[in-house]
Amino acid sequence: MNVLPRTHALPPSPQGGPGGLPCLTTARDVFARSTDEHAAAARQREEAAREVCRACPVRLPCRRHALAERIVHGVRGGLTPDERRSLLADT
Repeated sequence: MNVLPRTHALPPSPQGGPGGLPCLTTARDVFARSTDEHAAAARQREEAAREVCRACPVRLPCRRHALAERIVHGVRGGLTPDERRSLLADT
């Protein structure tokens, strides 16, 4: 299982780090499911994470990275783990 941070493959900002990416400056807990989370709560959390991703300037590179590395946990690039599995199954 390959679990890398969302910004692992992203180009550094001019300041040397990932900068003010929404997933790093917002409530980070919306991106990963807790072990005791119920399905309805998971859907609400995932939608909140997807909303953060919609405004992100590196959403597509993040999504491509999550698909290429087959990251199985958390919302990445606006896609849930189930959505990524479905996309990968279609290829």
